[in-house]
Order: sequence, then C-alpha cells, then structure tokens
Amino acid sequence: MSSSVLAVIPARLDSGRFPGKVLYSYREKPLLFYVWREACNSRLVDEVVVATDNREVRDAATKFGARVLMTSARIKTGSDRAAVVADRLGGRLIINIQADNFGLKASVVDRVVTRMLADRTIAVATLARRITSDDDLLDPDIVKVVLGSDGRAMWFSRYPLPYVRHAGDGPRTARHRFYEHIGVYFFRRSALARFAGIPRTPCEKAESLEQLRVLEAGDRMQVYRTSVRTVSVDKPEDVEKLSTIYQ
Repeated sequence: MSSSVLAVIPARLDSGRFPGKVLYSYREKPLLFYVWREACNSRLVDEVVVATDNREVRDAATKFGARVLMTSARIKTGSDRAAVVADRLGGRLIINIQADNFGLKASVVDRVVTRMLADRTIAVATLARRITSDDDLLDPDIVKVVLGSDGRAMWFSRYPLPYVRHAGDGPRTARHRFYEHIGVYFFRRSALARFAGIPRTPCEKAESLEQLRVLEAGDRMQVYRTSVRTVSVDKPEDVEKLSTIYQ
C-alpha cells in the first residue's frame, strides 16, 4: 500500500572520515537510531524506511524496530537511494533525511510537509539555518546556501558564499546573513523521479553536493528557514557534541 508521505533515511556504512558512523554506539544505541526515532515522531509522515546497501546496517536497524529496504551499493547519493525506495513503495511526498541529521525535530519536518501539501507549486524543498560564527562559515563541512528574495535556493557551496568584499576587521557573519544548509530534502514523487533520471552533474560532483543537481537541471528548490540546531558528527570526537541535544 502506498504511503502518502514517505520518509527515507539512506544509511551507508562507509564514511571516509568516520568509518561505521551510523552504527557507532551512543548511549547503548547506534547513532542511526536517533535520527530514525525523531522521524517516527512526525505526525504527518506515514512511513519511515531505512535504505541501505549493508547487511550489518540492516540487522542493526531491524533490531531497534525500523523497516529496512536493501538497495544497490552502486547508488551514489541519498536522494537517488530514496528514489529507489519510492519506486517500490510509492508516496505522494518523499523525504530524504540524511542519517547524520542529529537534532532534527519532527515538528520542523511536519511544517514543511504541511506547506507542500497546501501548495502544489513547490516540487522540491529543504531547510536552512542562519550561520552566526565565522568558524562555521569557513568550515567546508558546513554547506552554505544562498537564498533569493522568494526563499528559493540560488546556490549551494562548501565555500563561504557570497563573498563579502568589504568585510572590514569584524566577523563576516556580522556583515551579511549567511545560511547553513540542513540535509533534508522534500520531493514530490514526480520531482524525485526527474532528479534520479538525470546523470550526476558537473558541479554536483565537484562539490560533492547532490542538491546542486536540482539547480543545474534548471529546477527550483524552496528553502525553509529554521532555528533548530542540528549536530553533524564527522569524526569520532564529534560524538561529544550530541550531549547538547540529547539530554
């Protein structure tokens, strides 16, 4: 039976900087559990599925109660993996929630789903939060998004865009409103199918940012701003940061 709103958590075990990250134990649960649990708290998501190419991930996720679908190891991006799941399960809206989105709130997901259900002109959407420190601005692991006046994404980059020519001696973030992209993608099913049907694009590959495929194809991505702070765990020592969001 097709779910109206389907959330997919792509979970690969390989990680260049933190091998096995999604199964790293935190308070006796794998890190993947915390992202799955919050997705399950959504009032508007009908089904949450973990999509993986690894049997160890499948077994761990099944143990804590998740529904899991195995997908090919050849799939390059999370949204492409979500598209495979949507082909099998259907769905009016499909949400790709990156497996390291620690601290994401179900209420934020529900807010975007509500808007997309009310406005059919929005085919693809995502989230962003204001950057308040130059350290975050200059960190290539924190992806920046440039917003248009209508809230659409103009560009994504690991580089601190836009360049502030007359920054002066103070912090750059005091001179301009910069935004950090939060790795959650909301697709209408037709938009996700279109995304998956396009070969990986040059800038997407250069920056290793799948969302650039949407913009390079000439499509629009609406960005909703939020104050919710997520924590990215890119290396083992980053796990300590989770204590700020999981009390």
